[in-house]
Amino acid sequence: MWSQNASLSGGTLSLAGISAAQLAKEFGTPTFFLDEGAYRARALAWHNGLQSEFGPQAGTIYYAAKSFICTAVAQWISEIGIGIDVCTGGELAVALAGGINPAKIEVHGNNKSVAEIDRAVSIGVKTIVMDSLFEIERVAAAARKHGVRQGVMLRLTPGIEAHTHEKISTAHEDVKFGFSIASGAAWQAVQAVAEHPELELRGVHCHIGSQIFGVEAHEIATDRLLAFMGKYRDSYGAQLPELDLGGGFGIAYIDGEVTVEPSDVLPAIGAAVRAACAKYSLDIPVISLEPGRNIVGPTMFTLYEVGTVKDVELEGGTVRKYVSVDGGMSENARTALYDAEYTAVIAQRASAAPHVLSRLVGKHCETGDIIIANIQLPSDIAPGDLIATPATGAYGRSMASNYNHVPRPPVVAVKDGKARVIVRRENEADLLALDVKE
Repeated sequence: MWSQNASLSGGTLSLAGISAAQLAKEFGTPTFFLDEGAYRARALAWHNGLQSEFGPQAGTIYYAAKSFICTAVAQWISEIGIGIDVCTGGELAVALAGGINPAKIEVHGNNKSVAEIDRAVSIGVKTIVMDSLFEIERVAAAARKHGVRQGVMLRLTPGIEAHTHEKISTAHEDVKFGFSIASGAAWQAVQAVAEHPELELRGVHCHIGSQIFGVEAHEIATDRLLAFMGKYRDSYGAQLPELDLGGGFGIAYIDGEVTVEPSDVLPAIGAAVRAACAKYSLDIPVISLEPGRNIVGPTMFTLYEVGTVKDVELEGGTVRKYVSVDGGMSENARTALYDAEYTAVIAQRASAAPHVLSRLVGKHCETGDIIIANIQLPSDIAPGDLIATPATGAYGRSMASNYNHVPRPPVVAVKDGKARVIVRRENEADLLALDVKE
């Protein structure tokens, strides 16, 4: 759960040689602390793993920007040499500000605006992954306007019930994403693209969901998409050159979970690709993947300060200790959205006190403002203690809000004993900046 350069010894949490107490003193709380070395290592492991498994047919690791992006991270992505997938104009702007080559950018989204499509085409992004018949027409119009032939892929729905939370499962039939293979919508999309010489159909794409452990769902998706590519070859006399199998590889949030590593899944995905290509008499296409959470999630923790502690007697006489910290659902909405589970530790001291049933909550005016619903914490936890929750790199800061007009926390990158702010803490002036006064 903790990143590779984090250590917890004698009750003291440190990151790259800097203690949590030192970090809190310099940067305040709540704050996201990002292990830069771990981020780079995880991104490179996926890149090298894909190259090793597929050799000349290895495509691109596209980091999923939605998990967390800022200009500094975009710079790291450019330096590492991987690509990025973006799903809004804002994410595209950050990617460009960080120096990512448009030829390394893939554009997603189920409702891209005309303006977003126009900008993507005008700057020469490598691929636009299309999600509706309307979008096919819009991308074709933008390509004609700019006098280019735009590379596109079709996002397909392979009809898989991934074993994950309903709200992050994306490949079954009743979902807003993609063209269904089973209903015929996917083939209709192929025919629609073929009517536009401005569009170059490079291949097909799917994303089965998030927090996927094991490889069975990816293996099934691989077979169904390659069967579809076989149908295309039989109908059009040429093979689509690329296959993007998305991401969704799970990470550990609590004890008992194990983060999926590239070496855990790439051999099985490679075997599934080779088996399906043999089955449908296809050449192995260029294979790309889109890990986001799996790269950034394990590389960050959130540091809080305890403000109040309260014992609440429950029905039957059980007592739960409510531990309130100086953040909450405004920088970690996942518990409220997905019933997500986390763990936490006191970060600046050891405790020999017995552990008691506790609930880690935030400061917002909301009963559902819960970070961890049930956790065993030392009974002597008190105001002023520092609390750290690991594995908050994905969908923490990226989903953060200003609920109750609370400024969003900063992100601090830590590497080789040095820490620097890469996203500053918001202040009251930021909260007021958009208000229009008469």
